Amino acid sequence: MNRAIIKSLYWYSKYIQNRAFYKNKFLLIYRIVKFVSLIGIFDDSISISGNIESMSVHYKTYTSDKETINITVYGEENLGKGPNVIYAHGFKGFKDWGFVPEAGKILAEAGCFVVTFNFSRNGIEGNSTEFTRIDKFAENTLSREVEELNKIIDLTVSGYFGPVGNQPVFLLGHSRGGGVALLCAGHRAVKGLVTWAAIARADRFSERQKKDWLATGFFEVVNQRTGQVMRMNKSFLEDLKKNSEELDLIRAAKKINKDWLILHGNQDLAVPLPEAEMLYEASDKNITELKIIEGAGHTFNTVHPFQESNSKFDYLLEQTIKFIRKIK
Repeated sequence: MNRAIIKSLYWYSKYIQNRAFYKNKFLLIYRIVKFVSLIGIFDDSISISGNIESMSVHYKTYTSDKETINITVYGEENLGKGPNVIYAHGFKGFKDWGFVPEAGKILAEAGCFVVTFNFSRNGIEGNSTEFTRIDKFAENTLSREVEELNKIIDLTVSGYFGPVGNQPVFLLGHSRGGGVALLCAGHRAVKGLVTWAAIARADRFSERQKKDWLATGFFEVVNQRTGQVMRMNKSFLEDLKKNSEELDLIRAAKKINKDWLILHGNQDLAVPLPEAEMLYEASDKNITELKIIEGAGHTFNTVHPFQESNSKFDYLLEQTIKFIRKIK
C-alpha cells in the first residue's frame, strides 16, 4: 500500500477520533495502520516501543491561551477495557523523563490506558527531553498546572483518545505532580489517587527567599542534570499567595474522599518522608494507605536517561498496579 495513502488514512482516523466522533470503522483503519507501521512501511507518525502491546502514540491539545500540551499515551488497546491512568510529572520533570515511559509501558502491559503529558509551561518543547523554553518555565504557576490536569481528565472521559466506556480514572503524580494530582482528585470522574514522593507543601520557600524574589521579580533554580539556571517569575509566588486556600495540600488531603495510595522512599532528600506522613495524617485512614519504600530516593533509585529498573522501582509499580486493580 502506498505510504502517503497509509499516512492519510492514519491521520484521518486520528482526526475523527480527536473530534470525539470515534466509530468502529475508523478504529479498524487505525489498528490496520498501526500494524502496518510495525513492519516498517512508515515510522514517523506513531512511536513504537517494543511491540504492539506497549505502543505509544503522541497527541497534542491546547490551553485557553493557545499554549501547547504535548501528550503521549500507552496501551491504546486497553481503551474501554481497562482503567485509565493519568500521570502528572513534577517540578523540572517532563513526560519523557527517565522512568516515565517505562512506567507507562508496564502499566499498559498490566491492562491500563495511560496518559502522560507535559504541562504547557514546563520548559520542554514538543516531545523533546531538553529545556529549550526556559522563558515559558519562568511563567508557570501551580494553578495553571491544576487547570491543565483537569483539562486532561476532561479530555480523557469525553473520548478524545477513544471511548473509555465505564472504566475508572486514576490520577498518578510524582513529586509536585503528586500535589497537583491531589488538588485535582475531587474531579467527579476520578476514582482513585496514587502519589509517588508527593509534596505536602506548595510553598517551599523561606521568608528571605520570598522577599528577595519579590524584590528582583524572579527566583533562580539550577537544573542539576543540565546545569541550566532556570528562573521562576514572581507570578508563581503571587499565585501561591492569591490562591493559598485552593493550593493548600493538607487542606486537600483532609477533604479527599477517594481511595488514595501514598508511596514514598525513606531516603528521599528532595521531598523528605515526613511530608508523606503529613499527608497521611491529614487523610481519611479508612481509604488511604501509606507505603514506605526502604532505601528509595526521590526517583526510586532510577536516573535519566532511564538505564535499568531496580527492586525499589519494581516495588513501586507492583504496589501501584495492585492498588488500581483492587479499587477498580
